[in-house]
Amino acid sequence: MLIPFGLAGVGVLGLAGWSAWVGRKAEEMVPADGRFVDVPGARLHVVELGAADAAGPAIVMIHGLMAQLRNFSHSLAGRLARDHRVILVDRPGWGYSRLAGPRPDLAAQGRMIAQLIETLGLEKPLVVGHSMGGAVSLALATERPEVPGALALIAPLTQVVDRPPAVFRGLMAPPGVREVLAWTIAVPMAVAMGKRGAEAVFAPDPVPADFATAGGGVLSARSSAYQMGSFEIRMAERAMPPLVARYGEIRVPVSILYGRQDALLDPALHGERTAAGIAGGTLTLVDGGHMLPLTHVDETEAWLREVLARMG
Repeated sequence: MLIPFGLAGVGVLGLAGWSAWVGRKAEEMVPADGRFVDVPGARLHVVELGAADAAGPAIVMIHGLMAQLRNFSHSLAGRLARDHRVILVDRPGWGYSRLAGPRPDLAAQGRMIAQLIETLGLEKPLVVGHSMGGAVSLALATERPEVPGALALIAPLTQVVDRPPAVFRGLMAPPGVREVLAWTIAVPMAVAMGKRGAEAVFAPDPVPADFATAGGGVLSARSSAYQMGSFEIRMAERAMPPLVARYGEIRVPVSILYGRQDALLDPALHGERTAAGIAGGTLTLVDGGHMLPLTHVDETEAWLREVLARMG
């Protein structure tokens, strides 16, 4: 009996070592792009684009699940930075942002982003949230309503979901199990299934050829990404109901953009229902899938500029 246990131990150590090596290689391919800003509970990785004294509202962009800030810098942020100050942030625990305490729920992340906005001296910025970043943006508006000038939500998670999208169901491991999986099979599976997983997230749109590097996609193959993704997909089950219950409190303008063919989140549930439930909420539909900031850049930029124009 000692031999099988010994071989199992060697196998686990081998997988852990290989997973660590993959993580280092991913970080070599996609290094940190910006600087770090400390807020209570986290050190946030931030990229600042555009002139600090640009006219009009600053723009703060918050990415989604299994993602990082290059989802925005790939195609969209540079266009907006021509005439606006644009702040891209790795959400707490994602990309190169590091936690200094427990993993935060949606409300805590909203407060962290609000603190970042205040630390950077931004006055009533437009907060842009994609996917899970949309939920964080809504949490910010309920936790710190005085901070944002408006919300622009792209394919956002806004309602309770009974079952996560199929591509994310492997993240449903409970605490204790997720840490073991993160250092054994999660990284090999991410490497083996990465292309298929990206295609499912982008469907029906094609995955950009340079998404792994210019879009930051390769960072999702790290053990830390699996652990944070597993935490968030389960945390959202608990955090969304109380957040949805507070939508009636939101007084800042909320604009929502959805792709009609979104294969991850239902535009009727997360777009139409939410826009109807928030005073003055609006919904715009375009042809496309879930990753509009990378695949339908012209339409997304035009919509954001309409939102900015309404802010005055």
